[in-house]
Amino acid sequence: QAVERSPSQIFRVLSTLERRGYLARDRQTSLYSLSMRLFDLVNRQEPTRTLVAAAAGPMRRLADTVGQSCNLSVVDVDRLRVVAQAESPADFGFRVRVGAEFSLVSTATGAVLSAFGAVRDGIDDEADADGAVARIRELGYLERADPVQPSITDLVFPVLNRDGVALAALTVPYVSTSYSASPRESVVHAARETAEEISENRGV
Repeated sequence: QAVERSPSQIFRVLSTLERRGYLARDRQTSLYSLSMRLFDLVNRQEPTRTLVAAAAGPMRRLADTVGQSCNLSVVDVDRLRVVAQAESPADFGFRVRVGAEFSLVSTATGAVLSAFGAVRDGIDDEADADGAVARIRELGYLERADPVQPSITDLVFPVLNRDGVALAALTVPYVSTSYSASPRESVVHAARETAEEISENRGV
């Protein structure tokens, strides 16, 4: 009803997707689930595969060093898509699922990607009335309280190509408690170096 299609039309689509290996159907319950074929498609994309490979080691070292999780996001049409993450080795932390999508407009990650040219319709210098974009570019990162999780401060750094345009954004959702392994200033320094290392590993 929601897509205004008949059951027979929907069934034909499901059957085709199942035949091509994108869906798997449980023979007992007749329920469909996604197969690993979609995962294979994602990993065939050379830019994403190369970026994730370049980021894996540095992100793991960052998480281990500062005791905080981190994730890597790219622009996916008009949304943010998380393509990699390294979980905190600590007993507590905040993780973001690989594949999760978020708004480009309302997130700190989206603001950094926009400031460094990854978003086609990002805010330009003339439209930057309050100077937010200029400050992000000057500092080279953005630190902002997460609007959804009040105990978290998002620390976001761009992963840049040779022209200074963001390919991705490295985000540390910093959880500040008395048990935090590293102070925020140390995390900012380590995350900046990690983003620069990923940019160099990417080699573009």
